[in-house]
Amino acid sequence: MRELPEDLKILQEEIEGYARGYGLDFFTQIFEVLDYDEINMVAAYGGFPTRYPHWRFGMEYEQLAKGYEWGLQKIYEMVINNDPCYAYLLESNGYVDQKIVMAHVYGHNDFFKNNYWFAHTNRKMMDEMANHATRVRRYIERYGLEEVESFIDICLPVENLIDPHSPYIQRSRDLQEPNEMPADEPLAVKKLKSKDYMDDFINPKEFLAEQLKKLTEEQEKKKNFPEQPEKDVLAFLIEYAPLTNWQRDLLSIVREEAYYFAPQGMTKIMNEGWASYWHSKIMTERAAHDHEIVDYADHCAGVLATSGGRLNPYKLGIELLRDIEDRWNKGKFGREYDECTDLVELQRWDKKLGLGRKKIFEVRKLYNDVMFLDEFLTPEFCERMKLFTYEFNSSTDQYEITEREFKKVKQKLLFQLTHHGLPYLSVVDGNFENRAELLLQHKFEGIELKIDEARATMESVYKIWKRPVNVATVVNNEETILTFDGNNHTEKRSSYSRLAG
Repeated sequence: MRELPEDLKILQEEIEGYARGYGLDFFTQIFEVLDYDEINMVAAYGGFPTRYPHWRFGMEYEQLAKGYEWGLQKIYEMVINNDPCYAYLLESNGYVDQKIVMAHVYGHNDFFKNNYWFAHTNRKMMDEMANHATRVRRYIERYGLEEVESFIDICLPVENLIDPHSPYIQRSRDLQEPNEMPADEPLAVKKLKSKDYMDDFINPKEFLAEQLKKLTEEQEKKKNFPEQPEKDVLAFLIEYAPLTNWQRDLLSIVREEAYYFAPQGMTKIMNEGWASYWHSKIMTERAAHDHEIVDYADHCAGVLATSGGRLNPYKLGIELLRDIEDRWNKGKFGREYDECTDLVELQRWDKKLGLGRKKIFEVRKLYNDVMFLDEFLTPEFCERMKLFTYEFNSSTDQYEITEREFKKVKQKLLFQLTHHGLPYLSVVDGNFENRAELLLQHKFEGIELKIDEARATMESVYKIWKRPVNVATVVNNEETILTFDGNNHTEKRSSYSRLAG
Protein backbone atom coordinates (compact mmCIF):
# COMPACT_ATOMS: atom_id res chain seq x y z
CA MET A 1 0.00 0.00 0.00
CA ARG A 2 1.32 3.41 -0.95
CA GLU A 3 0.41 7.00 -0.21
CA LEU A 4 -1.30 9.00 -2.89
CA PRO A 5 1.04 10.66 -5.38
CA GLU A 6 0.91 14.44 -5.41
CA ASP A 7 -1.43 14.67 -8.42
CA LEU A 8 -3.98 12.36 -6.77
CA LYS A 9 -3.77 14.30 -3.49
CA ILE A 10 -4.68 17.45 -5.38
CA LEU A 11 -7.47 15.56 -7.17
CA GLN A 12 -8.85 14.27 -3.86
CA GLU A 13 -9.04 17.82 -2.46
CA GLU A 14 -10.85 18.91 -5.61
CA ILE A 15 -13.39 16.07 -5.59
CA GLU A 16 -13.97 16.42 -1.83
CA GLY A 17 -14.73 20.09 -2.32
CA TYR A 18 -17.30 19.29 -4.99
CA ALA A 19 -18.90 16.63 -2.75
CA ARG A 20 -19.24 19.05 0.16
CA GLY A 21 -20.62 21.67 -2.19
CA TYR A 22 -23.48 19.31 -3.07
CA GLY A 23 -24.27 18.80 0.61
CA LEU A 24 -22.71 15.36 1.12
CA ASP A 25 -21.69 14.62 4.71
CA PHE A 26 -19.01 11.96 5.21
CA PHE A 27 -16.34 10.53 7.47
CA THR A 28 -12.72 11.54 6.98
CA GLN A 29 -11.72 9.88 3.71
CA ILE A 30 -8.39 8.06 3.29
CA PHE A 31 -7.33 6.76 -0.13
CA GLU A 32 -4.56 4.24 -0.66
CA VAL A 33 -3.11 3.03 -3.95
CA LEU A 34 -2.67 -0.70 -4.66
CA ASP A 35 -1.46 -2.69 -7.61
CA TYR A 36 -3.73 -5.34 -9.11
CA ASP A 37 -2.27 -8.15 -6.95
CA GLU A 38 -2.66 -6.17 -3.72
CA ILE A 39 -6.20 -5.07 -4.52
CA ASN A 40 -7.17 -8.70 -5.25
CA MET A 41 -5.75 -9.71 -1.88
CA VAL A 42 -7.72 -7.03 -0.05
CA ALA A 43 -10.87 -7.85 -2.04
CA ALA A 44 -10.51 -11.52 -1.07
CA TYR A 45 -10.61 -10.38 2.58
CA GLY A 46 -13.87 -8.52 1.97
CA GLY A 47 -12.10 -5.17 1.65
CA PHE A 48 -10.04 -5.44 4.84
CA PRO A 49 -6.25 -5.65 4.87
CA THR A 50 -6.30 -8.17 7.73
CA ARG A 51 -8.66 -11.09 8.37
CA TYR A 52 -8.38 -14.34 10.28
CA PRO A 53 -6.60 -17.12 8.35
CA HIS A 54 -8.90 -19.46 6.42
CA TRP A 55 -8.66 -21.30 3.12
CA ARG A 56 -11.77 -19.59 1.65
CA PHE A 57 -9.90 -16.28 1.42
CA GLY A 58 -7.19 -17.99 -0.63
CA MET A 59 -9.80 -19.47 -2.95
CA GLU A 60 -11.42 -16.06 -3.39
CA TYR A 61 -8.04 -14.52 -4.20
CA GLU A 62 -7.31 -17.14 -6.85
CA GLN A 63 -10.66 -16.52 -8.51
CA LEU A 64 -10.16 -12.74 -8.53
CA ALA A 65 -6.57 -13.01 -9.78
CA LYS A 66 -7.51 -15.30 -12.67
CA GLY A 67 -10.47 -13.08 -13.58
CA TYR A 68 -8.12 -10.10 -13.85
CA GLU A 69 -5.40 -11.97 -15.77
CA TRP A 70 -7.92 -13.35 -18.26
CA GLY A 71 -9.55 -9.95 -18.74
CA LEU A 72 -12.90 -11.06 -17.29
CA GLN A 73 -13.07 -8.55 -14.45
CA LYS A 74 -11.32 -5.57 -12.95
CA ILE A 75 -11.67 -4.01 -9.51
CA TYR A 76 -11.67 -0.24 -9.88
CA GLU A 77 -12.23 0.62 -6.24
CA MET A 78 -13.18 -0.65 -2.79
CA VAL A 79 -14.53 1.39 0.08
CA ILE A 80 -14.94 0.33 3.70
CA ASN A 81 -17.67 1.34 6.17
CA ASN A 82 -15.35 2.66 8.84
CA ASP A 83 -14.46 5.93 10.60
CA PRO A 84 -12.19 7.10 9.07
CA CYS A 85 -13.41 5.65 5.78
CA TYR A 86 -10.77 3.76 3.81
CA ALA A 87 -10.87 3.30 0.05
CA TYR A 88 -8.42 1.68 -2.34
CA LEU A 89 -7.49 2.86 -5.82
CA LEU A 90 -6.10 0.58 -8.48
CA GLU A 91 -2.67 1.82 -9.49
CA SER A 92 -3.23 1.09 -13.18
CA ASN A 93 -6.45 3.13 -13.38
CA GLY A 94 -6.39 6.02 -15.83
CA TYR A 95 -6.68 9.58 -14.52
CA VAL A 96 -10.33 9.85 -15.57
CA ASP A 97 -11.06 6.55 -13.83
CA GLN A 98 -9.47 7.84 -10.62
CA LYS A 99 -11.73 10.91 -10.78
CA ILE A 100 -14.82 8.75 -11.19
CA VAL A 101 -13.76 6.38 -8.42
CA MET A 102 -13.08 9.19 -5.94
CA ALA A 103 -16.44 10.80 -6.65
CA HIS A 104 -18.12 7.39 -6.34
CA VAL A 105 -16.37 6.71 -3.01
CA TYR A 106 -17.56 9.99 -1.49
CA GLY A 107 -21.11 8.93 -2.33
CA HIS A 108 -20.59 5.61 -0.51
CA ASN A 109 -18.96 7.38 2.43
CA ASP A 110 -21.95 9.71 2.78
CA PHE A 111 -24.32 6.74 2.59
CA PHE A 112 -22.41 4.76 5.25
CA LYS A 113 -22.43 7.69 7.65
CA ASN A 114 -26.04 8.79 7.23
CA ASN A 115 -28.16 5.78 6.27
CA TYR A 116 -30.18 4.51 9.23
CA TRP A 117 -29.44 0.84 8.50
CA PHE A 118 -25.71 1.42 9.05
CA ALA A 119 -26.22 3.38 12.28
CA HIS A 120 -25.55 0.37 14.54
CA THR A 121 -22.54 -1.01 12.67
CA ASN A 122 -19.07 -0.96 14.22
CA ARG A 123 -17.33 2.17 12.87
CA LYS A 124 -13.95 0.80 13.98
CA MET A 125 -14.26 -2.48 12.12
CA MET A 126 -10.76 -2.22 10.64
CA ASP A 127 -9.39 -2.57 14.17
CA GLU A 128 -11.97 -5.18 15.11
CA MET A 129 -11.11 -7.37 12.12
CA ALA A 130 -7.44 -7.24 13.14
CA ASN A 131 -8.48 -8.19 16.68
CA HIS A 132 -10.45 -11.15 15.32
CA ALA A 133 -7.42 -12.28 13.32
CA THR A 134 -5.23 -12.15 16.44
CA ARG A 135 -7.70 -14.20 18.48
CA VAL A 136 -8.02 -16.85 15.78
CA ARG A 137 -4.23 -17.12 15.37
CA ARG A 138 -3.87 -17.67 19.12
CA TYR A 139 -6.35 -20.53 18.95
CA ILE A 140 -4.43 -21.98 15.99
CA GLU A 141 -1.21 -21.88 18.02
CA ARG A 142 -2.93 -23.60 20.92
CA TYR A 143 -5.17 -26.15 19.20
CA GLY A 144 -3.70 -26.49 15.72
CA LEU A 145 -4.64 -25.14 12.29
CA GLU A 146 -6.72 -28.14 11.25
CA GLU A 147 -8.83 -28.13 14.42
CA VAL A 148 -9.60 -24.41 14.27
CA GLU A 149 -10.13 -24.25 10.52
CA SER A 150 -12.45 -27.27 10.65
CA PHE A 151 -14.66 -25.52 13.20
CA ILE A 152 -14.72 -22.34 11.13
CA ASP A 153 -15.84 -24.52 8.20
CA ILE A 154 -18.79 -25.58 10.36
CA CYS A 155 -19.66 -21.99 11.33
CA LEU A 156 -19.55 -20.34 7.91
CA PRO A 157 -22.53 -22.19 6.34
CA VAL A 158 -24.76 -20.87 9.15
CA GLU A 159 -23.39 -17.30 9.31
CA ASN A 160 -26.65 -15.96 7.82
CA LEU A 161 -28.80 -17.39 10.63
CA ILE A 162 -29.03 -14.01 12.33
CA ASP A 163 -31.80 -11.50 12.88
CA PRO A 164 -30.71 -8.54 10.70
CA HIS A 165 -33.44 -6.31 12.15
CA SER A 166 -32.54 -6.94 15.80
CA PRO A 167 -30.16 -3.95 16.13
CA TYR A 168 -33.10 -1.64 15.32
CA ILE A 169 -35.81 -3.32 17.41
CA GLN A 170 -35.96 -3.85 21.15
CA ARG A 171 -37.11 -7.40 21.74
CA SER A 172 -37.42 -9.20 25.07
CA ARG A 173 -35.06 -12.11 24.97
CA ASP A 174 -35.66 -14.11 28.10
CA LEU A 175 -34.41 -17.59 27.29
CA GLN A 176 -34.61 -20.21 30.01
CA GLU A 177 -32.03 -22.86 30.65
CA PRO A 178 -33.41 -26.26 29.62
CA ASN A 179 -32.59 -27.71 33.04
CA GLU A 180 -34.33 -24.84 34.83
CA MET A 181 -37.84 -25.31 33.47
CA PRO A 182 -40.58 -24.90 36.07
CA ALA A 183 -41.68 -28.14 37.66
CA ASP A 184 -45.21 -29.35 37.06
CA GLU A 185 -47.54 -28.20 39.81
CA PRO A 186 -51.20 -28.97 40.24
CA LEU A 187 -53.27 -26.18 38.80
CA ALA A 188 -56.04 -24.66 40.88
CA VAL A 189 -58.37 -21.83 39.94
CA LYS A 190 -58.79 -19.22 42.64
CA LYS A 191 -62.48 -18.90 43.39
CA LEU A 192 -64.31 -15.71 44.29
CA LYS A 193 -65.41 -15.62 47.93
CA SER A 194 -69.03 -16.61 48.42
CA LYS A 195 -71.36 -18.38 50.78
CA ASP A 196 -71.97 -22.06 50.08
CA TYR A 197 -75.48 -21.59 48.75
CA MET A 198 -74.23 -18.86 46.34
CA ASP A 199 -71.11 -20.67 45.13
CA ASP A 200 -72.64 -22.10 41.97
CA PHE A 201 -73.86 -18.63 41.03
CA ILE A 202 -70.69 -16.69 41.94
CA ASN A 203 -68.28 -19.32 40.55
CA PRO A 204 -70.11 -21.12 37.73
CA LYS A 205 -68.51 -24.29 36.36
CA GLU A 206 -68.12 -22.75 32.88
CA PHE A 207 -66.11 -19.85 34.33
CA LEU A 208 -63.87 -22.16 36.37
CA ALA A 209 -63.25 -24.38 33.35
CA GLU A 210 -62.32 -21.35 31.23
CA GLN A 211 -59.90 -20.07 33.89
CA LEU A 212 -58.33 -23.50 34.25
CA LYS A 213 -57.78 -23.64 30.51
CA LYS A 214 -56.04 -20.25 30.59
CA LEU A 215 -53.79 -21.34 33.45
CA THR A 216 -52.89 -24.53 31.60
CA GLU A 217 -52.00 -22.60 28.46
CA GLU A 218 -49.87 -20.14 30.46
CA GLN A 219 -48.01 -22.99 32.16
CA GLU A 220 -47.35 -24.69 28.84
CA LYS A 221 -46.06 -21.39 27.45
CA LYS A 222 -43.62 -21.12 30.36
CA LYS A 223 -42.28 -24.57 29.49
CA ASN A 224 -41.37 -23.43 26.00
CA PHE A 225 -37.64 -23.10 25.50
CA PRO A 226 -37.18 -20.48 24.23
CA GLU A 227 -40.40 -18.84 25.38
CA GLN A 228 -40.72 -16.99 22.05
CA PRO A 229 -39.23 -18.00 18.67
CA GLU A 230 -35.60 -16.84 18.57
CA LYS A 231 -34.73 -15.34 15.19
CA ASP A 232 -31.05 -14.95 16.01
CA VAL A 233 -30.16 -18.63 15.72
CA LEU A 234 -26.43 -17.96 16.14
CA ALA A 235 -27.04 -16.13 19.43
CA PHE A 236 -29.05 -19.10 20.68
CA LEU A 237 -26.30 -21.55 19.69
CA ILE A 238 -23.61 -19.40 21.29
CA GLU A 239 -25.57 -19.30 24.53
CA TYR A 240 -26.79 -22.89 24.77
CA ALA A 241 -24.83 -25.22 22.48
CA PRO A 242 -22.31 -27.52 24.22
CA LEU A 243 -19.23 -25.70 22.92
CA THR A 244 -15.80 -25.11 24.40
CA ASN A 245 -14.86 -21.53 25.20
CA TRP A 246 -12.69 -21.14 22.10
CA GLN A 247 -15.40 -22.58 19.85
CA ARG A 248 -17.95 -20.23 21.40
CA ASP A 249 -15.61 -17.31 20.75
CA LEU A 250 -15.08 -18.30 17.10
CA LEU A 251 -18.83 -18.57 16.54
CA SER A 252 -19.28 -15.12 18.11
CA ILE A 253 -16.65 -13.73 15.70
CA VAL A 254 -18.54 -15.15 12.72
CA ARG A 255 -21.79 -13.71 14.10
CA GLU A 256 -20.31 -10.25 14.74
CA GLU A 257 -18.94 -10.04 11.20
CA ALA A 258 -22.26 -11.25 9.77
CA TYR A 259 -24.06 -8.37 11.52
CA TYR A 260 -21.47 -5.89 10.25
CA PHE A 261 -21.96 -6.95 6.62
CA ALA A 262 -25.77 -7.36 6.86
CA PRO A 263 -26.70 -3.71 6.09
CA GLN A 264 -24.59 -3.82 2.93
CA GLY A 265 -26.76 -6.67 1.67
CA MET A 266 -29.91 -4.80 2.73
CA THR A 267 -28.97 -1.62 0.84
CA LYS A 268 -26.99 -2.81 -2.20
CA ILE A 269 -29.26 -1.12 -4.77
CA MET A 270 -29.60 2.13 -2.82
CA ASN A 271 -25.93 2.32 -1.86
CA GLU A 272 -24.62 1.75 -5.38
CA GLY A 273 -27.34 3.96 -6.86
CA TRP A 274 -26.48 6.80 -4.47
CA ALA A 275 -22.74 6.57 -5.20
CA SER A 276 -23.41 6.39 -8.96
CA TYR A 277 -25.79 9.35 -8.79
CA TRP A 278 -23.15 11.54 -7.16
CA HIS A 279 -20.21 10.47 -9.28
CA SER A 280 -22.39 11.31 -12.29
CA LYS A 281 -23.28 14.72 -10.84
CA ILE A 282 -19.73 15.59 -9.85
CA MET A 283 -18.19 14.44 -13.13
CA THR A 284 -20.70 15.95 -15.56
CA GLU A 285 -21.23 19.23 -13.72
CA ARG A 286 -17.87 19.87 -12.08
CA ALA A 287 -14.87 17.57 -12.44
CA ALA A 288 -14.74 16.24 -16.01
CA HIS A 289 -13.00 18.36 -18.66
CA ASP A 290 -14.28 18.40 -22.22
CA HIS A 291 -11.61 16.01 -23.49
CA GLU A 292 -12.49 13.49 -20.71
CA ILE A 293 -16.20 13.14 -21.44
CA VAL A 294 -15.85 10.28 -23.94
CA ASP A 295 -13.71 8.23 -21.54
CA TYR A 296 -16.16 8.98 -18.73
CA ALA A 297 -19.15 7.92 -20.83
CA ASP A 298 -17.39 4.72 -21.92
CA HIS A 299 -16.60 3.79 -18.32
CA CYS A 300 -20.16 4.46 -17.10
CA ALA A 301 -21.69 2.55 -20.00
CA GLY A 302 -19.87 -0.56 -18.84
CA VAL A 303 -20.89 -0.13 -15.19
CA LEU A 304 -24.55 0.64 -15.91
CA ALA A 305 -25.06 -1.92 -18.69
CA THR A 306 -27.91 -4.34 -18.14
CA SER A 307 -29.67 -7.15 -20.00
CA GLY A 308 -32.68 -9.44 -19.74
CA GLY A 309 -32.50 -11.88 -16.83
CA ARG A 310 -29.90 -9.78 -14.99
CA LEU A 311 -30.51 -7.06 -12.40
CA ASN A 312 -27.86 -4.33 -12.26
CA PRO A 313 -28.04 -2.62 -8.83
CA TYR A 314 -26.04 0.39 -10.09
CA LYS A 315 -28.49 1.01 -12.94
CA LEU A 316 -31.68 0.36 -10.98
CA GLY A 317 -30.52 2.46 -8.03
CA ILE A 318 -29.41 5.55 -9.94
CA GLU A 319 -32.42 5.57 -12.28
CA LEU A 320 -34.94 5.22 -9.46
CA LEU A 321 -33.25 8.04 -7.50
CA ARG A 322 -33.41 10.23 -10.60
CA ASP A 323 -37.07 9.30 -11.05
CA ILE A 324 -37.84 10.26 -7.43
CA GLU A 325 -36.00 13.55 -7.81
CA ASP A 326 -37.93 14.36 -10.99
CA ARG A 327 -41.29 13.43 -9.48
CA TRP A 328 -40.77 15.54 -6.35
CA ASN A 329 -39.48 18.45 -8.40
CA LYS A 330 -42.65 18.38 -10.50
CA GLY A 331 -45.05 17.45 -7.71
CA LYS A 332 -45.92 14.05 -9.20
CA PHE A 333 -47.05 12.60 -5.88
CA GLY A 334 -49.89 12.92 -3.44
CA ARG A 335 -53.64 12.46 -3.65
CA GLU A 336 -54.30 14.98 -6.41
CA TYR A 337 -51.76 13.37 -8.74
CA ASP A 338 -52.77 9.80 -7.90
CA GLU A 339 -56.45 10.51 -8.57
CA CYS A 340 -55.84 12.25 -11.91
CA THR A 341 -57.05 10.08 -14.82
CA ASP A 342 -56.24 12.44 -17.69
CA LEU A 343 -53.19 10.96 -19.42
CA VAL A 344 -52.36 14.21 -21.19
CA GLU A 345 -52.55 16.12 -17.93
CA LEU A 346 -50.32 13.54 -16.24
CA GLN A 347 -47.72 13.91 -18.96
CA ARG A 348 -47.71 17.70 -18.58
CA TRP A 349 -47.83 17.66 -14.77
CA ASP A 350 -45.31 20.09 -13.30
CA LYS A 351 -46.02 22.02 -10.10
CA LYS A 352 -42.41 23.29 -10.06
CA LEU A 353 -42.02 22.40 -6.38
CA GLY A 354 -38.27 21.81 -6.55
CA LEU A 355 -38.35 19.27 -3.71
CA GLY A 356 -36.41 16.55 -5.52
CA ARG A 357 -32.97 17.03 -3.95
CA LYS A 358 -34.42 17.24 -0.45
CA LYS A 359 -36.45 14.08 -1.06
CA ILE A 360 -33.59 11.91 -2.24
CA PHE A 361 -31.50 12.94 0.80
CA GLU A 362 -34.45 11.87 2.96
CA VAL A 363 -34.66 8.55 1.11
CA ARG A 364 -30.91 8.03 1.54
CA LYS A 365 -31.28 8.48 5.28
CA LEU A 366 -34.26 6.24 6.05
CA TYR A 367 -34.69 3.45 3.51
CA ASN A 368 -33.28 0.03 2.69
CA ASP A 369 -33.71 -1.71 -0.67
CA VAL A 370 -37.01 -3.44 0.12
CA MET A 371 -38.58 -0.24 1.47
CA PHE A 372 -37.06 1.78 -1.40
CA LEU A 373 -38.58 -0.35 -4.15
CA ASP A 374 -41.82 -1.04 -2.31
CA GLU A 375 -42.62 2.66 -1.95
CA PHE A 376 -41.14 4.27 -5.06
CA LEU A 377 -41.36 1.67 -7.83
CA THR A 378 -44.12 2.64 -10.29
CA PRO A 379 -45.66 0.95 -13.34
CA GLU A 380 -44.35 3.77 -15.54
CA PHE A 381 -40.81 3.31 -14.21
CA CYS A 382 -40.89 -0.47 -14.74
CA GLU A 383 -42.14 -0.01 -18.28
CA ARG A 384 -39.49 2.58 -19.06
CA MET A 385 -36.68 0.49 -17.54
CA LYS A 386 -37.99 -2.77 -19.03
CA LEU A 387 -38.27 -4.34 -15.58
CA PHE A 388 -40.10 -7.54 -16.45
CA THR A 389 -39.91 -11.13 -15.27
CA TYR A 390 -37.53 -13.18 -17.40
CA GLU A 391 -36.90 -16.89 -17.70
CA PHE A 392 -34.34 -18.78 -19.75
CA ASN A 393 -35.80 -20.65 -22.73
CA SER A 394 -33.57 -23.61 -23.52
CA SER A 395 -35.17 -24.13 -26.94
CA THR A 396 -34.22 -20.62 -28.10
CA ASP A 397 -31.11 -20.42 -25.89
CA GLN A 398 -32.03 -16.96 -24.61
CA TYR A 399 -33.93 -15.16 -21.84
CA GLU A 400 -37.54 -14.31 -22.63
CA ILE A 401 -40.13 -12.12 -20.92
CA THR A 402 -42.63 -14.22 -18.97
CA GLU A 403 -44.48 -11.56 -16.98
CA ARG A 404 -45.20 -7.86 -17.58
CA GLU A 405 -47.87 -7.19 -14.94
CA PHE A 406 -46.50 -4.59 -12.53
CA LYS A 407 -47.74 -6.15 -9.28
CA LYS A 408 -46.26 -9.55 -10.09
CA VAL A 409 -42.96 -8.09 -11.27
CA LYS A 410 -42.69 -5.95 -8.15
CA GLN A 411 -43.63 -8.84 -5.89
CA LYS A 412 -40.98 -11.12 -7.37
CA LEU A 413 -38.35 -8.41 -7.10
CA LEU A 414 -39.19 -7.75 -3.44
CA PHE A 415 -39.11 -11.47 -2.64
CA GLN A 416 -35.62 -11.68 -4.14
CA LEU A 417 -34.43 -8.85 -1.90
CA THR A 418 -36.18 -9.85 1.32
CA HIS A 419 -33.58 -11.23 3.74
CA HIS A 420 -31.07 -11.28 0.84
CA GLY A 421 -33.18 -13.96 -0.86
CA LEU A 422 -32.56 -16.37 2.04
CA PRO A 423 -35.29 -18.25 3.97
CA TYR A 424 -36.23 -17.15 7.48
CA LEU A 425 -35.29 -19.70 10.15
CA SER A 426 -35.79 -19.29 13.87
CA VAL A 427 -35.41 -21.48 16.95
CA VAL A 428 -38.81 -22.49 18.31
CA ASP A 429 -37.82 -25.36 20.60
CA GLY A 430 -34.47 -26.22 22.17
CA ASN A 431 -35.88 -29.28 23.87
CA PHE A 432 -38.02 -30.73 21.10
CA GLU A 433 -40.09 -33.69 22.23
CA ASN A 434 -38.21 -33.53 25.55
CA ARG A 435 -35.08 -35.03 23.94
CA ALA A 436 -32.82 -31.93 23.87
CA GLU A 437 -33.26 -31.85 20.10
CA LEU A 438 -33.34 -28.53 18.27
CA LEU A 439 -36.37 -27.45 16.27
CA LEU A 440 -36.01 -24.64 13.75
CA GLN A 441 -39.01 -23.13 12.03
CA HIS A 442 -39.01 -21.99 8.42
CA LYS A 443 -41.36 -19.05 8.03
CA PHE A 444 -42.48 -18.74 4.44
CA GLU A 445 -42.35 -15.12 3.28
CA GLY A 446 -41.97 -15.60 -0.43
CA ILE A 447 -38.74 -17.59 -0.07
CA GLU A 448 -39.01 -21.28 -0.84
CA LEU A 449 -36.96 -23.61 1.33
CA LYS A 450 -34.64 -25.61 -0.89
CA ILE A 451 -34.43 -29.03 0.68
CA ASP A 452 -30.83 -29.75 -0.35
CA GLU A 453 -29.61 -26.43 1.07
CA ALA A 454 -31.69 -26.92 4.21
CA ARG A 455 -30.08 -30.30 4.77
CA ALA A 456 -26.60 -28.85 4.40
CA THR A 457 -27.48 -26.17 6.97
CA MET A 458 -28.91 -28.79 9.34
CA GLU A 459 -25.68 -30.77 9.15
CA SER A 460 -23.66 -27.73 10.22
CA VAL A 461 -26.09 -26.90 13.03
CA TYR A 462 -25.92 -30.53 14.20
CA LYS A 463 -22.14 -30.31 14.55
CA ILE A 464 -22.62 -27.29 16.81
CA TRP A 465 -25.68 -28.49 18.77
CA LYS A 466 -24.44 -32.11 18.88
CA ARG A 467 -28.00 -33.42 19.02
CA PRO A 468 -30.57 -34.12 16.26
CA VAL A 469 -31.75 -31.01 14.40
CA ASN A 470 -35.28 -30.55 13.01
CA VAL A 471 -36.71 -27.97 10.64
CA ALA A 472 -40.46 -27.34 10.53
CA THR A 473 -41.52 -26.26 7.06
CA VAL A 474 -44.13 -26.86 4.38
CA VAL A 475 -43.55 -29.41 1.63
CA ASN A 476 -46.19 -29.88 -1.08
CA ASN A 477 -48.67 -27.83 0.99
CA GLU A 478 -48.25 -30.12 4.00
CA GLU A 479 -46.67 -29.26 7.34
CA THR A 480 -43.47 -31.27 7.48
CA ILE A 481 -40.56 -31.73 9.84
CA LEU A 482 -37.16 -32.42 8.32
CA THR A 483 -34.79 -34.22 10.68
CA PHE A 484 -31.07 -34.90 10.69
CA ASP A 485 -29.84 -37.21 13.44
CA GLY A 486 -26.15 -37.08 12.60
CA ASN A 487 -26.35 -39.89 10.05
CA ASN A 488 -29.60 -39.77 8.13
CA HIS A 489 -32.07 -37.20 6.81
CA THR A 490 -35.75 -38.02 7.25
CA GLU A 491 -39.09 -36.28 6.67
CA LYS A 492 -42.38 -36.69 8.48
CA ARG A 493 -45.73 -34.95 8.35
CA SER A 494 -46.53 -32.98 11.47
CA SER A 495 -49.14 -30.91 13.24
CA TYR A 496 -46.64 -29.47 15.71
CA SER A 497 -48.43 -26.79 17.72
CA ARG A 498 -45.73 -24.14 17.41
CA LEU A 499 -45.28 -24.55 13.65
CA ALA A 500 -47.69 -21.81 12.69
CA GLY A 501 -46.63 -18.18 12.54
